[in-house]
Amino acid sequence: MSPRSRLSRHCCIAAIAVLAVSSWADAQTGSSVARSPVDEANPLVGTAPLDIPELIGNAPPPGEPVYSGITSAGARLPHSATEAAPVNVNLELSYPNGVPAPYIYPNPSMIGFTGGGGPSYGGRAQPMIMPVVGDWTVPPAYSQSYYDKAREIASPGYYSVYLNTFHTEVELTATASASLMQFTFPASQRSNLIVNLRRSGGEVEIVGNNMVRGIAAEDGDREHDRGKYFVAEFSKPFARFGTFQGLTDRKGWGIGDADVEAGRRIIKGAFAGGYLTFTTKAGDRVLMRIAHGTSYADAAARLHKELPDWNFARVHADAKAAWAMLLDKARVTGGTAKQRMLFYSTLFQSFASPRLIAAKGETFTDTKGRVQTATYDRYGPVPFWDTGRNQIVLMELMEPAVIQNVMRSELDMARERGYMNTSFHGDNAVFMYLGAWKRGIPFDYASVYEYLRRNATDPKGPRGYLAEYQRQGWIADEIPTGNPSPPYAGGKAGAATTLEYAWDDAAMAEYADKLGKRDDARMFRQRSLNYRNVFDPSTGFVRGRTADGKWIAPFDPQEPYYNFMMKEASGWSTLWLVPHDVAGLEQALGGRDKFNVKLDRFFATPYTPKGICRDCTGMIGQYVQGNQPDQHAPYLYAWSGQPWKTQAITRRILDTLYGSDASGYGYPGMDDQGATSSWYAMSAMGFYPVDPSSDVYVLGSPVFDDVKLRLGNGRTLEIQARGNSPTNVYIQSATMNGRVWTKPWFSHADIKDGATLVLQMGPKPNHAWGSAITDAPPSLSTTSPTLPAP
Repeated sequence: MSPRSRLSRHCCIAAIAVLAVSSWADAQTGSSVARSPVDEANPLVGTAPLDIPELIGNAPPPGEPVYSGITSAGARLPHSATEAAPVNVNLELSYPNGVPAPYIYPNPSMIGFTGGGGPSYGGRAQPMIMPVVGDWTVPPAYSQSYYDKAREIASPGYYSVYLNTFHTEVELTATASASLMQFTFPASQRSNLIVNLRRSGGEVEIVGNNMVRGIAAEDGDREHDRGKYFVAEFSKPFARFGTFQGLTDRKGWGIGDADVEAGRRIIKGAFAGGYLTFTTKAGDRVLMRIAHGTSYADAAARLHKELPDWNFARVHADAKAAWAMLLDKARVTGGTAKQRMLFYSTLFQSFASPRLIAAKGETFTDTKGRVQTATYDRYGPVPFWDTGRNQIVLMELMEPAVIQNVMRSELDMARERGYMNTSFHGDNAVFMYLGAWKRGIPFDYASVYEYLRRNATDPKGPRGYLAEYQRQGWIADEIPTGNPSPPYAGGKAGAATTLEYAWDDAAMAEYADKLGKRDDARMFRQRSLNYRNVFDPSTGFVRGRTADGKWIAPFDPQEPYYNFMMKEASGWSTLWLVPHDVAGLEQALGGRDKFNVKLDRFFATPYTPKGICRDCTGMIGQYVQGNQPDQHAPYLYAWSGQPWKTQAITRRILDTLYGSDASGYGYPGMDDQGATSSWYAMSAMGFYPVDPSSDVYVLGSPVFDDVKLRLGNGRTLEIQARGNSPTNVYIQSATMNGRVWTKPWFSHADIKDGATLVLQMGPKPNHAWGSAITDAPPSLSTTSPTLPAP
């Protein structure tokens, strides 16, 4: 790092520190006005990228932007499958990130708005709606507008923006199944609304003088589970109309040609759409309500049930109230204004998934393409590799009734498909079920086991390379032609996948034990040690092996391999992916002292790989906050007798890797439907579930003086951080319900009936507190004496 960049960084950090101390002082003197949780939350948080070079590693590749959190700024309800959202990325012409994120905060012009699809990567949502005053163009050459950032407002259940180019204000809100949009136009004879499908097209029809409906063509994603039909109605009749399509198969100027015809009512094809022209006076409002369904009748029924009139204020108030009910379950005091904003904003974003597909009594399309009527609230798939690591635990704490329906939905999807859903290179569904079981959430857990076991034992199931894993206890990788560094994108991610399966198997062993299936429990417990088979003691790292068992060379633990040996991570990041047996990993690394030295090096070794990992941003040494594989690593010092280092590092992550950009909305990497948000929300409260299948929460360093978290059973977990400040980040002592507490963790049994944890904070580490071997959290190697030695 050059002296100039060091100075710039130090000045930036100093400025942030001064602002933090000033804001903290305001909070302590009571000069700041208390706001309700729902008013603190800002959905723009997570829509921007980090911008301090030291924090973003060597990303992005040339020609691509730095990843934002890829969260949504749109209006929605918790877990809603419907969202009214802004779109300022023309995904039809470019694909700037690894997922179709429709909104990136720094982008200066608006493409349109969507009223369908889910909040998870809503770039697939259909149709697109754009108000255009005057001339307009046929998509994908959208008529864009500059918009005023100073007049952009986002709050839970509401979004508004002023389109400077067209002198038009747009306001969005939503119900569970429908979206409501309000457009305030200037005086014009040509105030248009453009409504169109995406490239995959379909059919659009204009009905009468106040309705547009359509059928979206299948396009290979899962956005049609609520139905491919949409119905949109308008509060004011349009004066003129027509339909259009983009002729993408013709060679023309750049993107192709267009077919536009005034007065035509039906059109089929790519970008099929209609234009609706209104005559407006200055300040005239045109509202549009839209819903989706498995047929036109189904979509219309949902629309009229949830939006029976045009009362925008009422719908907005109802949406805000729904969010207030959820966010009010977490009450915090102290901290800075920015920390409170980030906390409630990340808590808000934590509930982006799983999506409610159909409320009880509504129709939906199941995994076999059949139209069904929901007999309970049916949810979409859980992204187990992402939110299954942390957000599911937050839901188990705050929304046990929702989790019951999510578990039932996953079980029914397994019955439809024959196997439990999974994602990426892990299995991980067992984490949700075992974690919920340990937290006392009622469910027929025995009925799930058949499918969990089938995933774990049937080579024809969704666990890739399972036969190889069962046969030899690890998954090999092929050496690519040429030098595998910089990272090779192909491959089996053999080392990382072995670790993921071993973690899954540890949970399966406990699950089988709880059901009294002793033989299965022994089998899975033995398999849970397979992580040892890809640990290379000569280098002290997890490492890939070829089919003949040899270690893959060359091997550079700093390289962020995508699928070669590792999964979206380097050897440094992947090393810690043994949450079920941290004590066993300690032994493999040579004991507590050497484990701590290695973990210290992990956070201190400069990040200088040749290859680029697009969403590997949010750096502290080799640690990557912006991706899942190592997000639990800061908490591992609880096992190794140095919990004060967890306290310092988690505070550093919370202070510098969220909102440290110019906008204050930046995230490391991508949120992955609530995963990175949940990390912040729980860590800011002072705890984190390193292994979501366990009932253990590891302590960090809360940023607030007082946290009151209302659990699903109505009881309250209160965490008091006495003497807390930006410098007093270290726990000096603790009590739980008045009893001396020396453990840097607590179990769900400790808090399930309500609890008060009091932490005395100070400016220097207390090396004695929480450091005894007997105070370490449980681990497979310490709780299963029958395990063989490594």
